[in-house]
Amino acid sequence: MTGRFRIERIEARILDIPTIRPHRLSFGAISRQSPVIVQLWLGNGASGFGEAATIGGPSWNEESPEGIRHAIEAYLAPVLLGQEGGCFSDALDRMDAACKGNAFAKSAVEMALIDAMARTLGLPAWQLLGGKRRQSLPLAWTLASGDVARDLEEAQLRLEQRRHRIFKMKIGARSPEDDVSHVAQIARALEGRATLTVDINQAWDGSTARRHLPRLIDAGVSLIEQPVAKWNVEALAVLSTELGARACIMADETVCTPQDAMRLARAKACHVFSLKVAKHGGLLRTREVAAVAEAADIGWYGGTMLETSIGSAAAAHVFSTLGKQHHGCELFGPQLLVDDLVVQRMEIRDFELQLPDGPGFGVDVDPAQLERFDRARTGLVPVHIDLGHRAPFTQGA
Repeated sequence: MTGRFRIERIEARILDIPTIRPHRLSFGAISRQSPVIVQLWLGNGASGFGEAATIGGPSWNEESPEGIRHAIEAYLAPVLLGQEGGCFSDALDRMDAACKGNAFAKSAVEMALIDAMARTLGLPAWQLLGGKRRQSLPLAWTLASGDVARDLEEAQLRLEQRRHRIFKMKIGARSPEDDVSHVAQIARALEGRATLTVDINQAWDGSTARRHLPRLIDAGVSLIEQPVAKWNVEALAVLSTELGARACIMADETVCTPQDAMRLARAKACHVFSLKVAKHGGLLRTREVAAVAEAADIGWYGGTMLETSIGSAAAAHVFSTLGKQHHGCELFGPQLLVDDLVVQRMEIRDFELQLPDGPGFGVDVDPAQLERFDRARTGLVPVHIDLGHRAPFTQGA
């Protein structure tokens, strides 16, 4: 074993970073993100960073920032210390043996390990992930203020800035009739200038989706994300068959593992997979899910958990290595935060996110920003999702 590549230390911290505006989803609204940032050191002194971000604490899935940090410190880090840093798959096996599930926690550690190894070799991370197939990706922006005028103002500004011409709308919090009306107003105003996607975040049942999705498509929506509960593969299959000639159905919460991907492919239950590094358990496993998509003639979309530039750059590197049948990405998380953790953000040019070429993930972390937002320094307590769609609150903050 080469000593300079041994894993020597792993640290995790929770940050609390306000958003520029409330971000509304079907299950609530957030005004602060709490990513877990991991730093991993090799024996030669090189270090790398990883990130696991949730949306509204554990409201999106079972893992919370507090649980992620605990899993890393108590279970994942101990089984990796002293191990060879370049053996990524072995590291995943060791983490799996020590801790079942906890995909977000594992993804942050694997991300930091790959960043550290790429940096110590002086290479961009994409060279360790199969090689890039593109230098940039069309970048979407989510319109999630809940207000038509504000959503249109945001969209118009981003079109003028040549930053985004793919817009996603988060719906499902209101009645289907109100949601359809809201989307239709936005669609009419953007007709001919932008592509429109809706994310229903599992809010509808199968019957509601069959009744209202055609109206959304008539309004101009071309991609529909997770309209029904993640377990309802049968409803996804019905919708994909009935609406496939008019719009694409995209699975998100339903597709986390390669086994999930196989199930959806066999059932012909969607046209697109939303890929998210955290939910898949890391960069390597994101590639595994994407491989199933490519084999089954299913498209992919680069999703986000509203990460800072650390997690967003890591995702951009793995997305750059994937197949041609894609629908862009939505790695806009850094733009939604009041500030970032890196010296310089990834460039957005002519509506596309430009891949940073390294070393590592190609972004340099600012230690002062880590300290600024560190929960341990500020004394803040966990974020609570606002299920009543008011501004989120934090007791004692």
